[in-house]
Amino acid sequence: MSTSTAFPSAAPTATAEVGGLRMRYRATGDGDPVLLLHGIGRSLEDWSEQHDRLSAEYRVISLDLPGFGHSDRLPGPSTLTGLASALPGFLDAVGASGPVHAVGNSLGGAVAMRLAADRPERVRSLLLANSAGFGQEVTIALRVLAIRPLGGLLLRPSRTGAARTTRAIFHDRSFATPERIELALALAGRPAHNRTLLEVARDLGGFRGVSEPWRTALLAELAGLDLPTLVVWGDRDLILPAAHLDAARAALPRAESHLFTDTGHMPQIERADAFAALASAFFARDRGTS
Repeated sequence: MSTSTAFPSAAPTATAEVGGLRMRYRATGDGDPVLLLHGIGRSLEDWSEQHDRLSAEYRVISLDLPGFGHSDRLPGPSTLTGLASALPGFLDAVGASGPVHAVGNSLGGAVAMRLAADRPERVRSLLLANSAGFGQEVTIALRVLAIRPLGGLLLRPSRTGAARTTRAIFHDRSFATPERIELALALAGRPAHNRTLLEVARDLGGFRGVSEPWRTALLAELAGLDLPTLVVWGDRDLILPAAHLDAARAALPRAESHLFTDTGHMPQIERADAFAALASAFFARDRGTS
């Protein structure tokens, strides 16, 4: 493992070798392992606030999913199943061989669900934040990626585009700081990152929205597991609408749920204290200590 500071970041990161792939990650704290998974076109920096808050009780691990950020791409096209299949090896490489509390935002939620369905022995609980997988509706900005060659053209890096996409994920635009915009611009400047974004977006859906077959199959698998699950959403999400929380409650009737008011697509940032408190209480219930 080696240290790295590939992108603007307030915290150092490291690199793990996983089956010949280099995967960038951050690990802080001690205790039961918590795995944090970012959304499409994003990076582990989306979890900085939760590292700050959860590391007093847990070993908190975030990573750039394969092909995103500064992690190497998987061999072949990037798919939801491929992203999830890389995680057991990654967890072994960073010393988290037992089951983890898997926390996913947006695409990361779908990756966490896929991991749980494929390798239930590796997942202790699921916390899904504004997660993909519960409905067809998704922002037009992601749907147009399915149009060739328009999708590729739209991913050309520009500061204007980075600012626009960063503002879209927050209800309170003050969170779209210059540092976050610079990070988005740095990510957009990596060809491997953009190629992965396109491939994953097209794997999950098209211009009509998120595809139904994979969602139905995955939710049916997940519903068959006796896995503690908490689904949270921001009521002002412009990427995946908050109505998907009702769909999540219907698909996973045993799951807990919470709706954050005046909150966009990133409650782990925009409501960092409340999110961490919910997460800690949820994990504690799984331990049977609250």
